[in-house]
Amino acid sequence: MKKTEYIVDEPCELLAFLIARMPETSKSRVKELLAHNVYVDGRRTSQFNYPLQRGMKVSIEKTSFQDRLRPRDLDIVYEDQHLLVVNKHEGLLSYSRNPADKTVITVINQYLEATRQHCHAHVVHRLDRDTSGLMVVGKSKEVSRMFEEDWKGTVYDRRYVAVAWGHLEPPQGEIRSWLTDGEYCVLSSPTDNGGKLAVTHYEVTRTSRRYSLVDLKLDTGRRNQIRVHLRELKHPVVHDPMYGYKDDISPVSRLCLHAYRLGFTHPVTGRRLKFETPVPAPFLKLMEM
Repeated sequence: MKKTEYIVDEPCELLAFLIARMPETSKSRVKELLAHNVYVDGRRTSQFNYPLQRGMKVSIEKTSFQDRLRPRDLDIVYEDQHLLVVNKHEGLLSYSRNPADKTVITVINQYLEATRQHCHAHVVHRLDRDTSGLMVVGKSKEVSRMFEEDWKGTVYDRRYVAVAWGHLEPPQGEIRSWLTDGEYCVLSSPTDNGGKLAVTHYEVTRTSRRYSLVDLKLDTGRRNQIRVHLRELKHPVVHDPMYGYKDDISPVSRLCLHAYRLGFTHPVTGRRLKFETPVPAPFLKLMEM
């Protein structure tokens, strides 16, 4: 996104000012920019006859054709000819066998088609629907397969942040259990019951009166692993409808779990890549309570 700024040198109306400052741009395009992309002294306005005064600052944010095609249900953090790294918003499925469902894959496929890339999105790994955060999406089955064949050797750093109820004691440690799929949810056992071993490392980084902000690193990537393990500690993730408190009275309306860091060796180029997103604002708001 490009930003252009002008200082008003004499009183006039906004549309006339923009047309005079952008002689190479058609009047219809100027009106289109004014509908969405014009700011006066930092405040967006679409009023054609907005009265400008000397010394005011008019800013125009111009988006490229590629930017206008970017999806709204997730953020594209990185893209090359082989793969994408996206920041998935909460509430969006990673993948579904039902083609009618809106998922990361269907959203990315729409983007790839709109940008005429002549390829299709392929699942590399998944996040729960209500978990937000970083995911890798392959642009070919081959790239997806390369991750699958050596996941542990390829992905060298994968971290989550969660808000959990109460204060965890001890404030750091390891949770180890065997997980199996039940009829409605994932079941956990402290001993080997024929399920899959799941190992989670956690560290409390901040506490408030009711909550703990917890940094989590996975040795394994089982379904619902973090949510089940924090429940095992009797400190479930805030606003977790399946594994949390039934009388959850938190003021947030989303599951407080976010995949904030992802580091991997690019399976094609061999480059070590690392991506990080900030802690979601609702999590930090809870930590002030």
